[in-house]
Order: sequence, then C-alpha cells, then structure tokens
Amino acid sequence: MGQREAILEYMRQNGSITPLEALHHCGCFRLGARIFDLKDMGIPIETVMVYENQNGKRTKYARYWLREKA
Repeated sequence: MGQREAILEYMRQNGSITPLEALHHCGCFRLGARIFDLKDMGIPIETVMVYENQNGKRTKYARYWLREKA
C-alpha cells in the first residue's frame, strides 16, 4: 500500500489526519503533497488550520478532513 492509499484509509477510519499522525501511522513526511494528489484524484478533502498555545509555545498545523460526498 502506498502513502496515498494509507492516508486515505486512515482518514476513512478516523475522519481526519495531521502531519504528525501521517508521519507516525503512514510514514509520510510530506502530507500536504499527498493531500494535493488525493484532491487531484477527486477525493473531497477540507483543510483546517489549527493554532495551539501550549506551555508558552505557539504551534500551527493543518488538519485535513475527509468530506462526505453529497
């Protein structure tokens, strides 16, 4: 199974994925590129930017959601 398939399967099971989850569960360092590929294949995916402030450190990352087809 390739990275695109692994990411899509993870999203189907969990609803969404972050870069850290993609690295841990799918071995993917470039989640944004794989999401681009999946969107190009017609898979409906939404992007939400997440901003967190923990222990005085600010972080920003993308969470990708698998949209249900209408």
